[in-house]
Amino acid sequence: MARRCQRYTHKLRGFIRNGILIIRHLLVIFLTLLAAAGAAQAQDLEPRAYANLPVGQQFFAAGYAYSEGELNPAPGVPITDAEMEVDTFVAAYLRTLDLWGKAGRVSVVVPRTCFKGDAFLNGEFVQGDRCGAADPIINLIYLFYGAPALSLEEFRRTPQHRVIGAGLRVRAPLGDYNNENLINHSANRWEFRPELGISNRWGRWGADAAVSAALFTKNDRFAGRTELEQDPLYQVQAHVIYFLSRGRWLSINGNYFWGGRTERDGVRQDDRQDNSRVGVTLGWPINPHNSLKFYASRGVSTRIGNDFDTLGFLYQYRW
Repeated sequence: MARRCQRYTHKLRGFIRNGILIIRHLLVIFLTLLAAAGAAQAQDLEPRAYANLPVGQQFFAAGYAYSEGELNPAPGVPITDAEMEVDTFVAAYLRTLDLWGKAGRVSVVVPRTCFKGDAFLNGEFVQGDRCGAADPIINLIYLFYGAPALSLEEFRRTPQHRVIGAGLRVRAPLGDYNNENLINHSANRWEFRPELGISNRWGRWGADAAVSAALFTKNDRFAGRTELEQDPLYQVQAHVIYFLSRGRWLSINGNYFWGGRTERDGVRQDDRQDNSRVGVTLGWPINPHNSLKFYASRGVSTRIGNDFDTLGFLYQYRW
């Protein structure tokens, strides 16, 4: 009887200890998300984008992000003192691939946005509030160094070190667009973003970096029949990652993006971007097939439309 009581007491203490540990982790998540608000809609702060994954895996993801502040919802919009609130809902599908013996992946993201806010247009106060489908995004990544195509069983037995890859992101003009509106859910133009990225891991620590250039086609139906052109928008981003127990990880993120000056009917605008953001991302696996990701970021250096905060989460299912 005494041994049985000791056994139950030991289990109870373990349960209480694990409960306290879980509460402590949740408190850390909460405080971390409060300390740094959100991830940018237009400019990525995406850690582990070039980390290696086993081939033949499929992922479905659904998420939500809330942004508020001085957003730049569309380049070339002649508004000032904009204060916006944007709700973004996304659904995504990703599949890992064997590309000529190297690992790769392709993903499709379908977003929907709702925004409301106010601004001054040529000195006149204006307001807006609407929802609609945003432009879908297709992203292809090819890991040409340090990432042989491995099955799930092989991947678990292989240490992960340095990986280098290239990506191409395409944003297609398939969202809701009305040329009578200054702000739309779609940009009504194609965007192509080639990128080079690197991922490193040393024990519990990791570091990622990427450099990209967004190239835009013309929007010939901007705000009526105005022709809008935009210079390339360049970006560098870096991430420092700490790997916790049971597949959890925490990343500190930062980026800097510049360029993107617009031209309306041949007239150059004074809207060159020169901005940077910082943020955090927390990956939290629930079990081998389900996981959550929380993210937050804030603009720290702003010239045009970057003085806003974002907070969001993403649920992911693997099969």
